[in-house]
Amino acid sequence: MKKTYLLFASALMLAFASCDTTRQMQDDETRTPVMATTTGPTPTGAVMSKGGLRVFAFDDSQKYPESQLRLNTPPANGVVQPGPVEFSYELSNFQLTRMTPHSNSEFMANSQEGQHIHNIVDNEPYTAHYETTFTKEMEEGEHVVLSFISRSYHESLKHRGAYDLRMVTVGRPQQRMEFDMKGQHMFYSRPKGEYVGADTRRIMLDFYLINTDLSTTGNKVRATINGNEFVLDKWMPHIIEGLPMGETTIKLELINNAGAVIPGPYNSVTRTITLKES
Repeated sequence: MKKTYLLFASALMLAFASCDTTRQMQDDETRTPVMATTTGPTPTGAVMSKGGLRVFAFDDSQKYPESQLRLNTPPANGVVQPGPVEFSYELSNFQLTRMTPHSNSEFMANSQEGQHIHNIVDNEPYTAHYETTFTKEMEEGEHVVLSFISRSYHESLKHRGAYDLRMVTVGRPQQRMEFDMKGQHMFYSRPKGEYVGADTRRIMLDFYLINTDLSTTGNKVRATINGNEFVLDKWMPHIIEGLPMGETTIKLELINNAGAVIPGPYNSVTRTITLKES
């Protein structure tokens, strides 16, 4: 009888241990799912080819649906003095400076400082920030400030709670800026600056939409890359392959289904990047 009891107890302990191990594995997978790949981001939809370039959307990155971002200061419609302005964010369910646990980080330009916040003022090139509090120089005037959460390889989180958009007045500007917070807007994010060596093989194109989305029958983004036009109907990051060394010019336009640019101060923007072999 005693022997039978010991055997039963041992089996019960093994069962509990197995359950705990399974639960831990499930928890780990929920926190940091890593998709195995050896070729880079997986295309979502068609691969567009033109002028020696390949452009395709991808949507296989690490997801953070519960991550939330809010800018506490400067306040919405607040007034601050010209010069160094303090920015302070409230961030939840997202870890700054962590390397995004996904193999996509191996196939495109990746910040060695990890995950961060993109801060965009008046659709000028963003500044990346790895802490929730920092100062930034701002000139007198009315400014549109967009902030959003970014993976370590600069891909934005696009769900509703992942961004903050507001107007901020600096000093006492003589002219008022008309910006419709309820209008349809596009902000440019990537690519930016210089790309060297292996980072030139795949260049990520990423933009941020406010109060709109893209579809085959609705709004779209027209991307003109070195004179080659691509029409994007998915609000996803895109990969550009086949860019030559040297300067590349990229023009993005938020358009309606008829091809007309949607009214808005930032819905047409042109940027230049540089690719170098080493």
